[in-house]
Amino acid sequence: MKLNRIIISIISVTILFSLVGCGSNKEVKTKEITILAAASLSDVCSELKTKYEKEHDIKLNFSYGSSGALQTQIEEGANADLFFSASLDQMNTLSSKKLIDKDSVKKLLENKVVLITPKDSKTDIISFEDVNTDKVKMLGMGDPESVPAGKYAKQVFESLKVWKDVKKKANFGTDVRNVLNWVEAGEVDCGVVYETDAKISDKVKIVSTAKKGLCDDIIYPVGVLSSSNNKSESKDLIDFFSSEEAIKVFKDYGFYEYK
Repeated sequence: MKLNRIIISIISVTILFSLVGCGSNKEVKTKEITILAAASLSDVCSELKTKYEKEHDIKLNFSYGSSGALQTQIEEGANADLFFSASLDQMNTLSSKKLIDKDSVKKLLENKVVLITPKDSKTDIISFEDVNTDKVKMLGMGDPESVPAGKYAKQVFESLKVWKDVKKKANFGTDVRNVLNWVEAGEVDCGVVYETDAKISDKVKIVSTAKKGLCDDIIYPVGVLSSSNNKSESKDLIDFFSSEEAIKVFKDYGFYEYK
């Protein structure tokens, strides 16, 4: 009988510890924030994602594309929390449709558009004006209707009064990284991209930077979607993007802080 009582006691203790263990190992779901961001932000945001997740119990899910395409996704009900655009146009349109919380929008960064050629190119292309000469047979640029970098490129050529002829030799990309890839591969003679895109590639060279006034100021705003279920966490993320730590990283990738 004594032996039976000992065995029963051991079994009871084992069951108790098992139950306690189950409770302590209960899975806690990590909060997830989804950010729709311009393609030109992909490299810098990859680094910032790592930094943020190390310091917060939050997972950041980035989805990149042209700002115009991302705008369409939001208009069609995309399940996301933040929109990080490469242009004020898309952000303003979404705000006017009450799809973005207007009070949450922050103008964060600035950029420049540049003309690039393959690094080993033998062509004598040194300016945006050269695109309208026999030196260039094919130009790569974003689609002005949906890609902000393409819109800015069009404005530059319109300011130079050569757009009518330049557009005949333009090949339109779906986003700015698409254009960068064409130039890297030598599939076009030159391309118009953001300065930040050109700086991350060792396969292209910048031959000209668009002078101020040739196109709109290139401003990157970020804002919270009205449909977000994580508004507080999303605003905290905007605060992080605006922090000294994050701004330094943005600058390392060639962006300028909006003043």
